[in-house]
Amino acid sequence: MRRLDAVGKMSAPSLTRTLRSESPEETHRMGVRLGELLQPGDFVGLIGDLGAGKTHLVRGVAEGAQVARSEVASPTFAIVYPYRGRIPLYHADLYRIADYDELYATGFLDLIGGDGAVLVEWLDRVPQAAPREYLRLTLRPVADDARELHAEAFGSRPAELLSRWAP
Repeated sequence: MRRLDAVGKMSAPSLTRTLRSESPEETHRMGVRLGELLQPGDFVGLIGDLGAGKTHLVRGVAEGAQVARSEVASPTFAIVYPYRGRIPLYHADLYRIADYDELYATGFLDLIGGDGAVLVEWLDRVPQAAPREYLRLTLRPVADDARELHAEAFGSRPAELLSRWAP
């Protein structure tokens, strides 16, 4: 999927990787490693059907960002949960959001590029929510517990993040 850049031109990912996880625990460990690398301003969009492994990955990211395990919850009904760890981590779930206008009304967009990193589940529901530079992770089941994770970096910082996370 290509997206429009700031001047309305189509942009392609600057870097892609395809990873494979053989278990929920491995997906979690992948998340831990990503969470250790996140910096304020990073935006990670997650795409995948129910059961694709997004929650395992997010819980790992939170652990890697040193968020207390007891704080991590699904934001399906609250839209966004803020977590305090090594850096502020904002976990959003767009599953129940109808469109960009509804998301805008929540104040979610004020978090982008702020003091923390932003993780967004169901980014495909409102793709315009992503900033011009971000990391998009698409998860899909390929066997019983195995998952394929296709990572696409849009921009220089996301490409650096991806190359450090999945060399």
